[in-house]
Amino acid sequence: MSFTPPDANTRIEFGNEHVSQADLREKSTLVFASYNIRYAVGRFLILSGLLRKLGYNFPRRRADAIERNLTTTADAFTSDGLLPTPDILALQEADKLTGRTGGQHIARRLAEEMKMSYVHAGAGLPRESPPKQREWWLNFEEQVANDDEGDMGVALLSRMPLTDVELIDLPWHECPWHPRVAVAATIYWRNQNLRLFNAHIDPHGPLDNQHQQTEAVLERAKQHDGPAVVLGDFNTLSKDKAIQIRKLLESHGYTTPFPTDIPTWRGAGVVRFHADWIFGKGVTFKRWGVAKPLNVSDHWPIWAEIEL
Repeated sequence: MSFTPPDANTRIEFGNEHVSQADLREKSTLVFASYNIRYAVGRFLILSGLLRKLGYNFPRRRADAIERNLTTTADAFTSDGLLPTPDILALQEADKLTGRTGGQHIARRLAEEMKMSYVHAGAGLPRESPPKQREWWLNFEEQVANDDEGDMGVALLSRMPLTDVELIDLPWHECPWHPRVAVAATIYWRNQNLRLFNAHIDPHGPLDNQHQQTEAVLERAKQHDGPAVVLGDFNTLSKDKAIQIRKLLESHGYTTPFPTDIPTWRGAGVVRFHADWIFGKGVTFKRWGVAKPLNVSDHWPIWAEIEL
């Protein structure tokens, strides 16, 4: 199966740039956070999937539920309770006007609530062909219809100007869901250009496929001569995958403050995995954490305070 994604430039959206941004260029530390927000539909991935199979569209008042969840998320990120207020927030599964969000634009609405600017990178759905059958254990997720006018994607929300924004299409492996993307941007901080990479790696297929996607991000990161932060949802849904992704990033000179086995994603019952990561090169990690219990997604947000 071949897939040619739409032009990357047409899938990059800038928004809320009128927000007056504080001058953080000389701030000694910045807080970076990453959250697979799962289009703000709630934490019950498997239960809601089962209900849909039985004919119940859960939640029924979709747009209202998404709106409430986004307000809850914004409050959590700005109240200094579950985590310090982030200066940079990386989002994954930040749907843009899809039916499964009730027509909501996740990144835009959250940026408005948090008074931050944003850039959204659309996945570019392969509308010419239907999704493939998924593994049974991933068959609870809600599909986006081929004729859905919206898009999936990742986003960066920022209190600082984002420059040199680039959408990165990750290697295509006939993903039964959708193509995977990353977005890169630069912030100017303490007289240095810090390059950011927000990635959403495919959970389908073997570890080799995941590493090919991660290595595509690292190849772009090599082009930057300076400090870099790579963060996002790496979908390391096993202990071995978590160990191997850490080894891969460390082999490229990156470090992380997170232990390999700390849960950031929850499935049914007591199923927990370390799916989300923050890695850095040329930076020092001061503090870090997992923001529990925020129940807007099946993931928990992660955060790290960083200095150059």
